[in-house]
Amino acid sequence: MTTDIRGKIILLGTGTSVGVPSIGCGCDVCASDNTKNNRTRCSIVFGLEQGNLLIDTGPDLRQQLLREKIGLIHAVLYTHEHADHIFGMDDLRLFQFYLGHAVPVYCEPNVEQRLRRSFDYAFSNHEQTHRGAIPQLSMNSISTDPFEVLGTTVIPIRLHHGPRFKVLGFRIGNIAYCTDTNEIPEQSWPLLEGLDCLILDALRHKPHATHFGLEEAVEVAQRIGARRTVFTHISHDLEHERTNAGLPDSMELAYDGLQLELR
Repeated sequence: MTTDIRGKIILLGTGTSVGVPSIGCGCDVCASDNTKNNRTRCSIVFGLEQGNLLIDTGPDLRQQLLREKIGLIHAVLYTHEHADHIFGMDDLRLFQFYLGHAVPVYCEPNVEQRLRRSFDYAFSNHEQTHRGAIPQLSMNSISTDPFEVLGTTVIPIRLHHGPRFKVLGFRIGNIAYCTDTNEIPEQSWPLLEGLDCLILDALRHKPHATHFGLEEAVEVAQRIGARRTVFTHISHDLEHERTNAGLPDSMELAYDGLQLELR
């Protein structure tokens, strides 16, 4: 039994790179019995009219798709090449059978290079021992120019992830997904105007070298002025209910499995 998610967005994972609970930690958030404090690595799926579009393949991908009963992914976008956003790629292997062709993948050249190094077997010329032994992928290079996926226009948004890394956010309709960033370049701000919903990085209370702190994220969200803002890529520093109680009315922490309407 699989779920038809057309017209919806599901946040598959909303946690930082180590997840929440974090290994070896006994803080009140990691020990919480509130399921909204359990955060797998960041990923999101858009239920478009022509199929399900996945953004990032984190290490928890298999469990996320099973949890939300999402039985098919039609295409994949990547924000950037960090391990918590790519290391579930092998879980795409089954979809070639359902689709009848390789899974379309869209990413910047540096992300493709990382995928080819990290999953060299998936790009090998060696004869497979059997069908399905490796992911079958159709690689498509993107930049900051808008492009079409599954009959839908995707607008890439250049973001900075600390001083060394450039990443992409994506705007689809009036929804923008901007994870793993602590700086929005000036040329990207106009791409964030008129949003119904902004999904934005907010790691913890204090600022971080590569992520927005919560106060910084709130300031960015206020400048953008989306009708609704949900914060993602959250560490164990932010308890769900307590943090939400202190946020402006139009803002809230995301949680794994949160569904939004796609407009």
